[in-house]
Parts: sequence; structure tokens; C-alpha cells
Amino acid sequence: MTSSSETHRSGFACFVGRPNAGKSTLTNSLVGTKVAITSSKPQTTRHAIRGIVHRPDAQLVIVDTPGLHRPRTLLGERLNDLVHETWSEVDVIGFCVPADQKIGPGDRHIAAELAKVARRTPVIGVVTKTDLVGRQRVAEQLVALQELMEFAEIVPVSAVDRFQVDLLSDLLVRQVPEGPQLYPDGEITDEPEESLISELVREAALEGVRDELPHSLAVAIDEMSPREGYDNLVDIYASLYVERSSQKAIVIGRSGERLKEVGETARRHIQALLGSKIFLDLQVKVAKEWQRDPKQLRKLGF
Repeated sequence: MTSSSETHRSGFACFVGRPNAGKSTLTNSLVGTKVAITSSKPQTTRHAIRGIVHRPDAQLVIVDTPGLHRPRTLLGERLNDLVHETWSEVDVIGFCVPADQKIGPGDRHIAAELAKVARRTPVIGVVTKTDLVGRQRVAEQLVALQELMEFAEIVPVSAVDRFQVDLLSDLLVRQVPEGPQLYPDGEITDEPEESLISELVREAALEGVRDELPHSLAVAIDEMSPREGYDNLVDIYASLYVERSSQKAIVIGRSGERLKEVGETARRHIQALLGSKIFLDLQVKVAKEWQRDPKQLRKLGF
């Protein structure tokens, strides 16, 4: 018989919160490497990305979901559906509220939605971004969060300086069932390579652009294959889709400078992901109102 000290747990957790609550940064911090794209722009996560935390006593699969928000487009509706679907499938939910922002109507809306599932799925309250404020503000935020709903646990964390990230990992693991490993050692995500690469290109394109662009930007990998006659070179052809010609000009920049920077940044991250040299060809295309068009959403994988 196995002693309790040798018990192995495995299961699924997800983080929810309004856009830009620090969910993706926290996922990357727990996994120990970049699996979810992060950006100062809200609503950059568009897929439920699974990051895998390996521990001697447990394997925790973290599903990073888009931020829950009031949808204004068909894409927005589909992202919200994805969040609700994920809630029904995980063992534990972490509700993220940033320390540097007052709790608002968006947080209260999410808490009301979570209260419906809290009877069968434990919810842990997580105050994120504690590195941005003083102790007093963190304490006030913990009290404010506690008043929103009944939590299994409440914990303040900072993904940036790893404050209490290990404690959060322990609290999540405590809530998942006993079970064997679900993924082989060393695997950090079950996201297809092409999907990760398109996300890395999108992240690079989002840096330093105006607020109107993030929601209008999508990336598709058109072709990806090892170059013939080369051991260590992969050719990647990708298209960046925007909704208007004016946005296309923003992405390309003066004399193509902006697009060149996007390519250099994305190339660096993709090479680290694949462990090989890459040739990256980026084209910018206009797909009018793609966020509202079911046919185009399907084509772009939503």
C-alpha cells in the first residue's frame, strides 16, 4: 500500500478574471516557461491554452482562458462561451483580481457567475500583481475580494517576483484528485506548435500599437516545413489579418520598419520554442469585419 506521503495528484485548474488581470503571466510563472502570450493590451488570450506544471507529488494542468467581458462581436461571444465551457471541466478555479485596480462591476459579474459553480468546483481567490502596490493596498484588496463570494482559499501573489507562486501551486494541487501523470515529463503544453507560433507572432505585433488594434488582429500560419537540404532550418509563412486598410498601415509601419521589428521579435521567441533556426515570412492582409463574420472566424480557428 502506498503511504500518503507518496500520493500523486493530477487534475485541471483554470484562472478567470476580467481582461488584463494577470492570468497569462501567472500561468507562465507556475509552468516555469512561456506558454501563454502576455501583453499590456487587455483580451490578448483567445484560446484556452493548457500549461503543464510538473511536481514530484502532482501534475497540474492549467487552462489559461480569455478574460470574461461584455461581448460586442461574435468573436467576443465565442470567447465568453469558451470560458464557461472551461469552468465546467476543471477541478479548481482561480479567480484573479489585480491588486492595483479597484474591484468593479466586471469583477462582481464574474463572482456572480462563479457562485453558481462554486458548489461543485472549489474557487480560490487570487490577488495578482502585488509587486505594484504597498502592503496596505494588498490587505484592502484581500478584504474587498473576500466580500464578493465564498472562497475555498484566498491568496495574494506576484508572478513578476514569484511572491507566493509556490503557495498558490500547493493550494491548487490540494483541490485536484489523486491520479497518475496525464502528460509525459518535460511536456509544458498540449497546444499544437503552429498555434503557439501564431500566438508568438500576434504577441510581437501587439507590442506598442494603439488600442484599437488588438481585437482586430489575427494570425494564421499558412505553411511550415523544414527546408530541404538543411538540418536545422524551418521555413514559416504567416499571415497577419486586420479589419481595415488603416490598420494594415499601422502594422507595417513607415517603410516596413514596424513589420520588420515584429518579425525579429517573433523569430527570437519561435527559435527558442522550436530549438532550431527559422526563416519567417510575414504578410499583412485585410479581412473586413472578420470578428463578426462566422465564415472568417472559422477560417481563423475560432
